[in-house]
Amino acid sequence: MLPIKKILWPTDFSEPSYEALKTAQELAGHFLAELYIVHVVTPIPMLSSATGPSGFDVGGFHEQLMDTSKESLKDIVKDKIAKKIKTHTRVVMGRAPDEIVSTAEKVKADLIVISTHGETGWRHLVFGSVAEKVVRFSSCPVLTIRKPDNGN
Repeated sequence: MLPIKKILWPTDFSEPSYEALKTAQELAGHFLAELYIVHVVTPIPMLSSATGPSGFDVGGFHEQLMDTSKESLKDIVKDKIAKKIKTHTRVVMGRAPDEIVSTAEKVKADLIVISTHGETGWRHLVFGSVAEKVVRFSSCPVLTIRKPDNGN
């Protein structure tokens, strides 16, 4: 595993993911590693055609989501990441755990730094945990960062 040269940080643009960014950035700075940032857009299932009810353009909506996500990643690099850290951004479409693991394999990441949202009970049962699935299926080590407690 050592030395760490490539770190993958997946983000869903949530506060817990920004907590994980702090750790990913600190590790990247310490090891002089490249930071790969990935956001996964979950597609809207299309039942029969490229347009949904009332002529809603699902393909155009997906394209807009991808473009907006790319701009958001640029903003993160500009506003939240030290200039000395070499970064790469990617926006992909699919199921988040699958795409995170696939991206880590494609870029040959040495480490994934991912946040947990701390869902329990029925929410965990229904929605599952992206971080849990990434830990289960990743071929490289995964560092999970817990959602801040905030005194609750």
